[in-house]
Amino acid sequence: MTTPGKTRVAIVFGGRSPEHGISCVSAGSVLGALDPDEFEVVPVGITRAGKWVLTSGDPAQLAISQRKLPEITAEAGADIVLRADPTGNGLMVLDPTEGPRALADVDVVFPVLHGAYGEDGTIQGMLEMAGIPYVGANVFASAAAMDKEFTKKLCAAEGIPIGPYVVLRNGMTLSEEDRQRLGLPVFVKPSRAGSSFGITKVDDWAQLDAAVATARQIDPKVLVEAAIVGREIECGVLEGEAGGAPEASVLAEVRVISDHDWYDFEAKYLDDACEYDIPAGLPEQVTRQVREYAVRAFTALDCAGLARVDFFVTPELDVYLNEINTMPGFTPTSMFPRMWAAAGLEYPKLVNRLIRTALRRGVGLH
Repeated sequence: MTTPGKTRVAIVFGGRSPEHGISCVSAGSVLGALDPDEFEVVPVGITRAGKWVLTSGDPAQLAISQRKLPEITAEAGADIVLRADPTGNGLMVLDPTEGPRALADVDVVFPVLHGAYGEDGTIQGMLEMAGIPYVGANVFASAAAMDKEFTKKLCAAEGIPIGPYVVLRNGMTLSEEDRQRLGLPVFVKPSRAGSSFGITKVDDWAQLDAAVATARQIDPKVLVEAAIVGREIECGVLEGEAGGAPEASVLAEVRVISDHDWYDFEAKYLDDACEYDIPAGLPEQVTRQVREYAVRAFTALDCAGLARVDFFVTPELDVYLNEINTMPGFTPTSMFPRMWAAAGLEYPKLVNRLIRTALRRGVGLH
């Protein structure tokens, strides 16, 4: 039963993508930031097999421990079987037990899901059909940002610089002409994935086939991108309050240290192998340019709620877009909340703003 005066928030996390564990860590941070006097939380975990379960929502159970990522299992809580309620807004719980009934009549959903089957428009479409407000981008923006090919095409059409790349659809190989144009090294990556899963740096064309095969274990569509020598710069964007223009955060620079050659999964999450400068030490005009491009990319993809936009800045101070994340990491080390904290918006206030923005926006066409 909903507590009077409290906003009922379903935090959905885990999921079927390779980013399952990072989603759990992000959700733990979000759960820990919600004020129990203001929010009634319904923690919903999705197993790797796609089963929905109600969990305890204990943030301590959703942290990385001894390099091991948390995981939602079928034994994590009560089963949930859902469908859209044809009599009104919301999801109808079909399971007869009392526990899953807690999911009915939520006010808003915070889908803390990274990667496919969550960040790609799938759950957003379900929530739109059910008439439930949700945090983050709509169906189109989620799908377009998840697919690196279409992110690049839409941003290039907006006049935002991007680096050279080639798309290899299933069965395609890289031509000799493309090899000459891209040069070495290149990065080979799944078109629709995140957290650096499936990415290989290729320094010799003899490594290309194995790199493509690695990427295709996640996605049959693969991108081969020319390596851009430069600094890795990130910018957070928030939907404007009360219908205002999107807002850009201060910038962050990611510097890989230790023995990691590039910003891979282990460097990001497991090995404490990165240092961060917030704000990034860039000339003022370059900072303005990056923040402008970030807002333009957010608008070009019709994003809502939030996004993290990643760039490269070369030694000549040229700026190139790398990618957009419509549900960026919310872990304790994630750049999105840290950039906004540096701008004066602390983590609990950031989460609160995202939820209030979603409630104000509602569902449907905007």
